[in-house]
Amino acid sequence: MPKLKTKSSAKKRFKMTASGRVKAQPAGKRHGMIKRTTKFIRQARGTFVLSEADAGIVRQFMPYARTKRRKSTASEPSQD
Repeated sequence: MPKLKTKSSAKKRFKMTASGRVKAQPAGKRHGMIKRTTKFIRQARGTFVLSEADAGIVRQFMPYARTKRRKSTASEPSQD
């Protein structure tokens, strides 16, 4: 099977957390800040985690990014 390509636009806009969730920045803070309210500017600070529905779409664009980790069970043999 050939290698899959990552969407360049997605890798610039989204990051994956260690647990496999997708982080993004709020929209609307690039320009035109004079017409925005102070409350909007303050609330659009930082990053947020996408919902699972939106995160599923982003994961399709980033095939080699981290995925959710599987919980280990006690029945699995240890590799000592």
